[in-house]
Amino acid sequence: MRQIITSAVVWIAACVIMVLWLGAGKPSAVVGLFLVSGLAVGSLYALGGIGLVVLYRATGVLNLAAGAIGMAGVMFAWQAVQWGWPQPVAWIAGLALSVGLALGYGRGVAPRMEWREPVVKAVATLGFALVILGVVSFLFSDDPRKFALPTDKSAVMILGLRVTVTRLIVIALSVFLVVAISIALNRTRIGLQMRALANNRRLSALIGIPILRVETVAWGVAGLLFGLTGFFFGDLVRLEPAVITFLVIPCVAAAIAGRLESLPDVLMGGLTMGVIESLLTLSPQLKNVRPVAPFVIAALVLLAMNWRRRISITGEE
Repeated sequence: MRQIITSAVVWIAACVIMVLWLGAGKPSAVVGLFLVSGLAVGSLYALGGIGLVVLYRATGVLNLAAGAIGMAGVMFAWQAVQWGWPQPVAWIAGLALSVGLALGYGRGVAPRMEWREPVVKAVATLGFALVILGVVSFLFSDDPRKFALPTDKSAVMILGLRVTVTRLIVIALSVFLVVAISIALNRTRIGLQMRALANNRRLSALIGIPILRVETVAWGVAGLLFGLTGFFFGDLVRLEPAVITFLVIPCVAAAIAGRLESLPDVLMGGLTMGVIESLLTLSPQLKNVRPVAPFVIAALVLLAMNWRRRISITGEE
């Protein structure tokens, strides 16, 4: 708990410094608008990052196909609505497709690469992402399209700012999932088995943990999180296959901010990245570097984590 509080103080301080620096001289309403927008986008980074961390801790796979899996789900949901399906049915079908793609890879391909190096597993998921992107690009034209949720039309006033219910849902959902998944990992049998796999896969197999079943659960949960990320990104930012596919890049940065381990740090890191990225728009000199902001932050986190650490040539501290 002490570490979480310390991390929260650092992340909040970083946001306050950026608000004071980039928002100096700007109307408070404009700064507040970019702040809320950044929190919503940062929640998407965190949501995807949570899925990456849950899967990595259970399987050792850094899934670079996360964005593509979410993209396929939201594109199918949009198409289903165009066919005249009721919206709730289309949403469920889209999320089911995301879960199905994740489970299909997790059960069909991942076990065959079980003992390969982590970088090989990650590159394989990148290939899976490109396959999904290629299929979707073949099926859908480049025409502009819009994926809208009913909550976009509802809003509440917070400190004089109009905030849509969709943005509030995204922020609340990311916080809720961090709490719920953290409790599940610490209090449930499947969570204990996931943590055992993360610590020592070979030993977990020897003591009888059903590795395939645990990994299937992890792939399914991660697929659902990727699907939700794609849905909200398609609604709040843009419904474009390539853009959503490469959403995985800032999500990876958020996961790195949490050291691929700590879900609270993933959440706080993702929110901070979204806020800073949004606030950079206020600076004419820095607005063009917005896309690299998440990785600069992740790099600074890695430097801070390894400050004064000495690693031998064998990889031991």
